[in-house]
Amino acid sequence: MENLSRAQARAASPAAPARRPEQAAGRLSVGNTIAIIDIGSNSVRLVVYENLSRAPAQVFNEKEMAGLGRQVASTGMLAQDAIDKALSALVRFRILCEAMHVGQLRVIATAAARYASNGPDFIARAEAAVGQPIELISGDREAYLSALGVISGFDQPHGVVGDLGGGSLELISVDGGKVGEGISLPLGGLALIDRSGNSMKAAEKIVRDDLDHHPQLAAMRGRDFYAVGGTWRALATLHQRQSGYPLNVMHGYIVPAREASDFVRLVERADASMLEAIESVSSARRPLLAYGALVLDQIIKRGRPRNVVISANGVREGLLHEQLDESERSADALLRGAEDYNKLRARDPRHAADLIAWTEKLVASAYPHDDPALQRLQLAACLLSDIGWRAHPDYRGEQTLNVIAHASFSGVDHVGRAFLALTAFYRYAGLKASAPAVEGLRRLLTTRTLERVHILAAAFRVAYLISAGMPGILSRASLTCIDSRLVMRLPDDLKSLASERVTGRLKQLAKLLGREIDIR
Repeated sequence: MENLSRAQARAASPAAPARRPEQAAGRLSVGNTIAIIDIGSNSVRLVVYENLSRAPAQVFNEKEMAGLGRQVASTGMLAQDAIDKALSALVRFRILCEAMHVGQLRVIATAAARYASNGPDFIARAEAAVGQPIELISGDREAYLSALGVISGFDQPHGVVGDLGGGSLELISVDGGKVGEGISLPLGGLALIDRSGNSMKAAEKIVRDDLDHHPQLAAMRGRDFYAVGGTWRALATLHQRQSGYPLNVMHGYIVPAREASDFVRLVERADASMLEAIESVSSARRPLLAYGALVLDQIIKRGRPRNVVISANGVREGLLHEQLDESERSADALLRGAEDYNKLRARDPRHAADLIAWTEKLVASAYPHDDPALQRLQLAACLLSDIGWRAHPDYRGEQTLNVIAHASFSGVDHVGRAFLALTAFYRYAGLKASAPAVEGLRRLLTTRTLERVHILAAAFRVAYLISAGMPGILSRASLTCIDSRLVMRLPDDLKSLASERVTGRLKQLAKLLGREIDIR
C-alpha cells in the first residue's frame, strides 16, 4: 500500500528543527500558520491552522454570533446592530492574527452579505476593519468548498453534502475525490425564521416548495448525507446525549436515516428548553434547532439516504484543501495526522518505522489475506503507540485513550477511533485492564475487530519491552508465525533481551494467536 510506505518513510525521519526561535517546541515547524475568517449569516468566525497540510491542526478558534442574516429576507438589508457586532469582531480578529504572527490570512463572506442590498457597503467597511481583501463567494462556490471540506475530512466519501448556515443551504454530491454540481437555497436557519414570520407551519411549506425537483436529492438515495453546519452539529449533540453514545465527538458521527428522521421530528415538535442536554447548545443556537430539524427532516424524506453523517469540516477546510498540491490532496488524512502526533510526542519518532515493519511482518504471517481497512488502522496504531509516555505510569492507558479518542483526526470514523484508542490503552495498561471509558468504546467494535486490537496491543507490549522505544532493535529481532509457533529470532548480542518478563508477554500474544512460543 502506497500510504503505508509513505508513512513508514516519514516515521523514520526525525522531526524537523524549529524554523523560528520563538516557536513552541510542541508545534510542528513545517510551513507558516494560515488563518481563515468566515463572515457568515449567523456567526463571524476566526480559525487559525498550524500549517497548510492534509491534516492541519487548529491553533485557535473563536467566533462572534453577529446574526448578519437575521432580517435580510424580509428587509433586504443587514441590520445595523449586526453590522456593528461583525465589524467589532473583525477588528478583534485582526489584532489576534497579528499577535499570533499568522503567515497567511484569508477572509470570506457568504449568504448574508451576498443577498443584502447594503452588502457591498458592509464588505468595504469590513475590509477596512480587518485590513484584508474579502472574497464574497457565490452560492455555487460555497457548495463546492463545502464538498471539498467533506472530502478533506473523510476517507473516500460517497453521497451528498448539505451545508446549512444562517442564510442558505448548499447541496452538492461527492464521489470519492470528485465533486458534482451544487445548488444554493435560501433555507438557512435565520433566513427561514425571517421568511416564515417565525411560524413552523409556514416554514414547512417554504422548505417543501424550495426542495422540490432538485437532482442533488435524488443522488443521495441509498448513500450517505454529510451534514455540515453548527445547527446540525447541535442536533447531533442532543442525539448523542439522549442515546448515551460513548464517544463525545461530532465529526464522523453516524445516525441511520430512519432514526435521524424520528429524532428531528421530535425536535420540531418539542420546546427546545425541555430537550435533554439542551445546556450543551449555545443560547444563540437554540432558536434555530427546530428549523434545522425541519430542513433535515424534509431532506431525508425526499433524498432517502442510508445514513446522516456529521461533518465538522466545511467551507473553511475546503479553502485549505483547494490550496494543496495534488500529491498532498491524495495523502491519507488519518495517517498524516498520526505522523504528526508521532513527531511531536514519541520518545524517538524514528522508532515508529521499525515498529511498522516489525508489526506488518508479524500480522502478515498470521493473516496472509488481511483486510486493507484493518491494515490502515494498524499503521495508524503504530504511529500513535508511544504518544503517552510522559503521563504517570498508572494513568498512561486512560490518558492516551482519551487523547486518541477525542483527537481532531480526519479520515477516520468512530469505529476507527475506538480501535486506535483501545489499542493504545491496552498497550499501556495491559490486556486485562479496564476503565469506565473502555467499556463504551468496546461496544463500537465487532468481536473480530476487538480481537485485532488485543493482538496489536499484545505485540506492542513485547516490542516496547525489548526496544525501549528506540530505533535499531526491532529490525534485528523478528517475530513471525510459522505453522503452529510464534517464533522470535534474536542475534547473539541481543539474546539477553529474552527475559522472563518478555517471555511472559510473548506467551500472552501467542495465546491470542492460537500458537506456542519459540525463541531462537
